Amino acid sequence: MLEAKLNEDYKTALKGKDSVKVSVIRMLKSDMGITAVRSGKQSLTDDEILKIISKHIHQHNDSITQFKNGNRQDLAAQEEKELAVLKTYVPEQLSDDALAALIRQVIAEMGPVTKKDMGKVMKAVMEKAEGKADGKRTSACVQSLLGS
Repeated sequence: MLEAKLNEDYKTALKGKDSVKVSVIRMLKSDMGITAVRSGKQSLTDDEILKIISKHIHQHNDSITQFKNGNRQDLAAQEEKELAVLKTYVPEQLSDDALAALIRQVIAEMGPVTKKDMGKVMKAVMEKAEGKADGKRTSACVQSLLGS
């Protein structure tokens, strides 16, 4: 379903001469093809496509930070435009309150946990969040909740 949406958006962007969207979708389709070949599949599942998109979102966020630190606002602005396109294909992120509530729920289900159990808690939270929470944000929230 996500692959079909990307293909449709690609056609629309080509017709509308939206060079940023065309470039981003081309990059995603290329990575999807490489991943499919490596795994020996004809097509990828939506979860696999979301992992590719999430990887690109993470890379763009890092690039934006680096470009801003290097005083390259022009390149940072281009990365932000591409990031905005990528974010249209991922589920809406959980708010901080919703994320904290999910983490509390997981901790309650697991029983008594310590900081040593952070990996187990993170794994369970990320599975339940289903791509709706960034790993870095989740990690910081889990650390603060396990620390208290």
